[in-house]
Amino acid sequence: MPFEFSGRKVVVAGGSRGIGRAIALGFAAAGARVSVCARGAQALEDTRAALEELCPGAHAGVCDLSDGPAVGRYVAQAEQALGGIDILVNNASGFGAGDDEAAWAAGLAVDVMAMVRASHAALPALGRQAGSSILHIASISGLRASTRTPAYGAVKAAMMHYTASQAAMLAPQGIRVNCIAPGSIEFPGGTWERRRLASDPLYDKVLSGIPFGRMGTPDEIAEVALFLASHHARWVTGQTLAVDGGQLLGR
Repeated sequence: MPFEFSGRKVVVAGGSRGIGRAIALGFAAAGARVSVCARGAQALEDTRAALEELCPGAHAGVCDLSDGPAVGRYVAQAEQALGGIDILVNNASGFGAGDDEAAWAAGLAVDVMAMVRASHAALPALGRQAGSSILHIASISGLRASTRTPAYGAVKAAMMHYTASQAAMLAPQGIRVNCIAPGSIEFPGGTWERRRLASDPLYDKVLSGIPFGRMGTPDEIAEVALFLASHHARWVTGQTLAVDGGQLLGR
């Protein structure tokens, strides 16, 4: 299925590595001007340069997405640099894995509130564009109970619930809202690569539960993101789509 996003402006909050980077590059390869933000300046600049090669006019901004005012400033800067916003992708995570105060605070600040704040900041621009949409990146952890990552799973479930509520609220404005729940995704420098290199038993345990016998890749999430933001999915809103190679089937 060909994707065509020429002339479209895309903001990816949390887009310097892994899934976010793959999504940003996918949109740029399809002709969109893309802005990305993250905390790490060097990875961010590397991604901006890669985006620029695919589609001139890329933008990047250093932003701590747990900082509410900083989120608003970044979205405003991205809108100005791109000349508008057609598509917003909320990909960042605080990775609050445990059940202590720190894990909950990280997840609520980044996974939940950065999503809400970026959406609110982008809404005026999105409302001016026909066919605009918002896409949240959650996790299959939000679809089942977890004794290992209770806070992380709970905030991802909150993202899915907000997706449906937000879709209902924004439909009268012609704005679609959807969510992707990735399974275990491996990429350079990511959690699962680190576990594999450290011979962590959890890696093999999780891998054994994936019917296809491998971890997913960021590109496999990016391709679904482009579909959900495209004209091909024009009648899809308020949905959470698990993209996990059947990982949920084995539990």
